[in-house]
Amino acid sequence: MDKRTFLAIALSMAVIFLYQTFFVKPPPPKQKAAQQTEQTAAEPSAGQGETPAAPAKPATAEQMTATKIVTVEDKAIPEKESLVETPLYTAVFTNQGAALKSLKLKKYYRTLPPDRHYQLTDFLKIFQSKKDEAVKEAELIELVHVKNGMPRPLSVTFPDSNINVPAKDAYEANTDALDLTRAPDKYRLTYTRTYPNNMKIEKMYTFHPDTYNVDLEVRVYNLSPNPITQNAALTWHQYADPKAESSSYGHEGPITYISQKVNRIDVKKIEKDETHGPDVVWGGYESKYFIASLIPQNPSLTSVAVVKDTDDMVSVTLKGTKNLIPPGQAGMFSYSLFLGPKDHSILKTQGAGLENAVDFQSWMPGLKWLSLSLLIALKFINQYVHNFGIAIIIITILIKILFWPLGNMSYKSMKEMQKLQPKVAELREKYKDDRNKIGQETMALYKSHKVNPLSGCLPMLIQIPVFFGFYTALLYSIELRHAPFIWWIQDLSDKDPYYITPIVMGATMFLQQKMSPPMGDPMQAKVMMFMPIIFTFLFLNFASGLVLYWLFNNIISIGQQVYINKRAS
Repeated sequence: MDKRTFLAIALSMAVIFLYQTFFVKPPPPKQKAAQQTEQTAAEPSAGQGETPAAPAKPATAEQMTATKIVTVEDKAIPEKESLVETPLYTAVFTNQGAALKSLKLKKYYRTLPPDRHYQLTDFLKIFQSKKDEAVKEAELIELVHVKNGMPRPLSVTFPDSNINVPAKDAYEANTDALDLTRAPDKYRLTYTRTYPNNMKIEKMYTFHPDTYNVDLEVRVYNLSPNPITQNAALTWHQYADPKAESSSYGHEGPITYISQKVNRIDVKKIEKDETHGPDVVWGGYESKYFIASLIPQNPSLTSVAVVKDTDDMVSVTLKGTKNLIPPGQAGMFSYSLFLGPKDHSILKTQGAGLENAVDFQSWMPGLKWLSLSLLIALKFINQYVHNFGIAIIIITILIKILFWPLGNMSYKSMKEMQKLQPKVAELREKYKDDRNKIGQETMALYKSHKVNPLSGCLPMLIQIPVFFGFYTALLYSIELRHAPFIWWIQDLSDKDPYYITPIVMGATMFLQQKMSPPMGDPMQAKVMMFMPIIFTFLFLNFASGLVLYWLFNNIISIGQQVYINKRAS
C-alpha cells in the first residue's frame, strides 16, 4: 500500500465523519395460570347468540352524518394486570384501556449481559464491588416508556365515530396470566368492555411462543337499534425524554413505511400533528436496535398520524376509514404487531417490508447490499466458529485471497517505482523551476519502464467499499450488538474500551509506510510521516470489529509485501 493509498483512505475517513456530522439527523435521544384458565384463554370469546364478526362495510356520507354522537360514561373498575410470559419476552397488560404496560426482551440487555461483565472484570482484576455494580447495570431492554397517568401503547380509540370511547376505559380480562414458555400453541388474551344499549368492544391479543409477533383483533358489536359508524385507531405512545443525549449513529423516534419508502421523523421537529398516507404498510416507534411496529390489515385504506404533546409524549396512530355496523352485527379491525429486535433475517419473514427498518444508511450506491452480504457471510461463518471476531478475521483473509493477484500487481509496481526513484530525483533537480515539465518527464519515465503509478491504488479501490460495508454492518446490525471477541473486547459494535487494537493497527500502518517507496516530494513525505498517527486517532472510536478488520488486513498486506520483495530480490 503506497502513500497515495494512505491519502485516499484518509479522505474516505473524512467522508464518514463529514457525512455523520452534516447529513445524518441526530435524534433526541411469572406467574403461571391454571390449566383450565389457559384453555379458556386460548379460545376466542364471543357473546352468546351474537352474530359472528365480519369486516365492517364503509359508511356513506349520509350514514356518517345522520347519527347523533353519543359519549359513553365510564364505570369505575380498579386497575388489574395480566402477565404474559413467552420464551422471548415478558409482557404486562393493564385493563385500563386494555393496553400494554411493559414489555421486556429476555435475550437483550441494556448493557453487557451479566456473565460477560464477569468475564471482563475478571480479566482486568477489578474489585468485586465493581463487578457487582456492573452486573446491576445489565438490565433487560424495555420497549415501553410512558409517564404515569398517560395513555399506554396499543390503546384503541374510535375517533370521528358516533360513539366515543375514552382511551383509558377499563376492560375485563379473561385471564390474569398466560404462560407460553412450555406451550407449543398460541394463546389469546381477551379484553371485553360493554356499553349497555350501545355497543360491546373486544380486544383480542394472540401470542405466539416462538416469535415477537402479536396478532390484535378488535371487534365492535352494535347493541343499539340503529347503525353505528366506527373507525378504530391503534396508537403506540412513547415518552421522548428531551434531556436524553442525541446520537448521529442511530435514530430514536417515530418511523413509517409508506409507498415503499421509510420515513424517520425527528422528535424535536414535531411541531404540529403530522398525518401521512394512505398506503401505510406499517408505522411505529424505533430505537437503533429495536422497534415496536403496527401493521394494518388494509394498508391502502390506512393513514398514520404522529403527534407530540407538551409533556413530550409522542403518539404514532394508525387510522382507517369509517365503517358502518348494522344493528345486531359486529365489525372487525385486525392488526399485526412486531415488538422486538431489528434483526434483518427475522424482520424479512414478516412480509411487510419491515426489514427496511434496519438503517444501513445507503447513501453510497450498492452499500446496503454490500453490508447485507457481509452480514450474511458473518452469520454463516459464526454458525461454525461461534465468534463474530473470528468470523471477521476469516472474511478478511478470504477477501485478501480473492484479490491476491491484484495485490501482487500493485506491490510489484511499487517495487519498480522504488528502483526508479533516483532517476525521478534527477528529473526534479534538472527541471526544478518547471513543475509541468517534471510531471511530463516523470510520466514518460514510468511509461518507458512500463510502470503504472496508479497501480498501487488498486487494493485501496477494493478495500474502501468493503470498509464502508463493514462500517454500516457493525454499526446497525443487532446481530453484532454485544458480540464478544476475546478478553477485553466484549462488544464488537462498540469501540475498544482500552484502545489496544487501534494502537496496534497504527503500528502496522507505520510498518507499511516504512516498507513503501519514499516520496520524492519533501512536503508529501512530511505529511505521510503523520498518517499512522492520524489514522490511529480516527480509529480510536470506531467499532472494535471494524478496527479488527483493518488491523488484520494490514497484517496480511505486510506479509504479501514481504513475499513480493523476497521474490523480486
